[in-house]
Amino acid sequence: MSNNKTTEVIGIASGKGGVGKTTVSINLAVALAQRGHDVMLFDADLGLANAQIALGARAEYNLSHFLAGQKTLEEITITTRQGIQLIPGASGVQELAALSQLQAASIVQAFSNLGKKIDYLIVDVAAGISPSVLAFLAACQRRFIVVQDDPSSIADAYGTIKVLTQEMKLDEIYLVPNLVDTQTQGWKLYQRLNDVCVRFLGESIHYLTSIENDEMVLAALKKYQSVMELAPGTAAARDFRRLAELSTQLRPIDHPSGGLQFFMERLLQSNTKST
Repeated sequence: MSNNKTTEVIGIASGKGGVGKTTVSINLAVALAQRGHDVMLFDADLGLANAQIALGARAEYNLSHFLAGQKTLEEITITTRQGIQLIPGASGVQELAALSQLQAASIVQAFSNLGKKIDYLIVDVAAGISPSVLAFLAACQRRFIVVQDDPSSIADAYGTIKVLTQEMKLDEIYLVPNLVDTQTQGWKLYQRLNDVCVRFLGESIHYLTSIENDEMVLAALKKYQSVMELAPGTAAARDFRRLAELSTQLRPIDHPSGGLQFFMERLLQSNTKST
């Protein structure tokens, strides 16, 4: 892939915490890397930045050094043992948890200066709908909303989708049911939520696959690994491989909704070349 090829950007969000959003982010990133893609993972869950821990990586610098003007984005990026380029968030730094929309925009713009070859950028945003979360999600081409089959998770996922579609006018929203007993249960959960979205928002959301509940996911996290590495033969690993495969088959997006984009220059260059 040449440097002016566009980078596919997927934002991973959830209405509430504790539904496995970071687990989905890191395992999707590893699954894409295992398929031979150049993958970057941006840990934008800035209050609880834990992607580096989950990948067994240790970063000397993180996003707080970038925001303080001490380091460039390139200088804080590390390559994990899985071959993923990781931009670490800063765990427990209170100011970062309450990042403003403007600061989020300056981070998004900084990505255009990265000279690295990247096929996929996975953006793991914080739970909820703070201004920085919305700014990051608007800068992504696609948005994956992780949801569990319980009333509060479903209600919060719907609330997030409502803000993204009605206020932000964003499209390309995909539901990823997590910790379901079967793929059928996940599909039915998607159908229920999509019916509500169509009825009350006039919007339909997309579906790729569900992630089945698998005790090996937790076992992997305790060993600072992805389930893709620790237990590639398990149901969850199979589901993450399927999610990665289906993600690579999505049609390219020429004109993303949302204004300011990650890797804006690359998008513009590729659009100029294709017209």
